[in-house]
Order: sequence, then C-alpha cells, then structure tokens
Amino acid sequence: MTSNAAPTILDLILADVREEVAAAKLSLPEVDLRGMIGDAPPVRSLPDALEVGFGLIAEIKVCSPSVGAMRSENVADAPLAYEESPVVRALSILTNDRHFGGSPKFLRTVRDHVSKPVLRKDFIISEYQIREARAFGADAILLMASVLDASRLKGFHELVLELGMEALFEVHDEVEIAALPATARIVGINSRKFKAPVESAGFVGATGSSEKDFSINLEAFDLVEKLPEGTLHIAESGLDAANIPTVRNRFHAALVGTSLLRDPKGIRYGLAAFEEAILS
Repeated sequence: MTSNAAPTILDLILADVREEVAAAKLSLPEVDLRGMIGDAPPVRSLPDALEVGFGLIAEIKVCSPSVGAMRSENVADAPLAYEESPVVRALSILTNDRHFGGSPKFLRTVRDHVSKPVLRKDFIISEYQIREARAFGADAILLMASVLDASRLKGFHELVLELGMEALFEVHDEVEIAALPATARIVGINSRKFKAPVESAGFVGATGSSEKDFSINLEAFDLVEKLPEGTLHIAESGLDAANIPTVRNRFHAALVGTSLLRDPKGIRYGLAAFEEAILS
C-alpha cells in the first residue's frame, strides 16, 4: 500500500545518506577500512569529559538544512576556539556532505588539532559508518532513535563499544526513550522537529538561508525527567547563551553549534557569552 504522507526532512536526508554510504563503500572498501582502524589514534573518553561539570559539546558544520550556511570564518576558527575554551568538553563534527558540508576526513583533520573527545555526528544507518568513524579517529558517534529501531540501537552500540568508542543516543519523545538499550550511557534530547513535513518544518535546504531556526521546540527538553536513571543527559539544538540557565541544572551538557557558527561578532565572542552563562 502506498502512503500519502508528506515527506519529512528526515526522509529526504536518509535517502541521500544511503547514497553517500554506497558511494563511500565503493571508494573505501570495508576491508581497507578495517585495516585503518588499527592505525587510528587512541580513543578519548566522552563520558569522562562530560562528568567534570556542565559544559558544551561544541559543533562544527559548514551548513545546516534548517538555517543555511554558517559563517566561513567562524567554521575556520572553531577548532582552536573550542580547544581553548574552558567550558567546551568535547567537539561534535558533522560528517554528512550533502546537507551539512562535512566528511570523515574533515573530522580527522579537526581531531588532529584538538585534545578533547570528538563525536561523529551523522545519520548512522550502517555498521560501515561506525567502523568508518573509528578509522578516521572518532571517539564517539551519534545513534538516533528516530532512525534506528530498538534492535539496531542495541546491535550498533555493541559494535561501538567493541571498537572502544561511546555513543550519544538521541531521542525526541517517550517512544524513542523506550527503545534505548540498557547499555546506553549518554542520552541527548533533540529539540528539532525532524519528523515534521518538509513544507511546515522550517527547513531551508542546502542553498537557502534563514536568520531564525523555525524547526525548534524547546519544550522537548522537559522529557529529561523520563530519561534512564544513571545516564548522562545532553540538551541538543536550539540553545544560545541566554537560555543556558534553563538547562544547566537538568542536563550534564548542551550540544551547541549554530548560535556559535553564525555569530556575526565571531565565534570567540559567542563562546565568551556561553562561558559567562556557565561559569558565573
């Protein structure tokens, strides 16, 4: 039976991701990827970095389908600025090409210039991508409960742990929380409405631009009370320095990117505002 449901931004992105993964397998066969893993740098612990006190997982991406291009000067300055900031606990690197302008090679380049853990943020749908993440130096990866069912969340996490990495599990609602494996250690609530129809979700695509992100619903963070006991809690998307006080007492970290990467006064200016909000 054919569904008449309008496509969501997630539907469109996943279709492109499947093409990117197929192309990656042709360019770098899995047998070669497995060989690279042995030469990858030692894993840095994301959980250890997050347990020292509330801070940021600071993101690097070239563009976003929800607002368009980041400021190129901010993207260039981000690795050193994040490395030097006292409130940045780890870095999140977008590796999706078509929608975010990233790549695994870009992740490795950034990781070689920082000492903090690096998370591969992408739409992980294949074990190949997990091995690829470790081969290019990732310390952790994102696993999305909106993309993977409970069985694959569990199986993928087993592979992540086998490779020495950790996973940030991402959820949007109670159904997705219920699908998390018992081994989950880090869980993020994403306030972005990925499953809304494209025409109503506020996404501008790869070539558009918007000063405001209309895809955000900050009320989603109230789900924090439903997260598994004993896990580290991450607030993802839609946050700026002004609303850090609303999450700092309920979460262990905030994953922040757009507000820093699009700051017209520069990324260090934006970071200073977050530092004041967190350290004061």
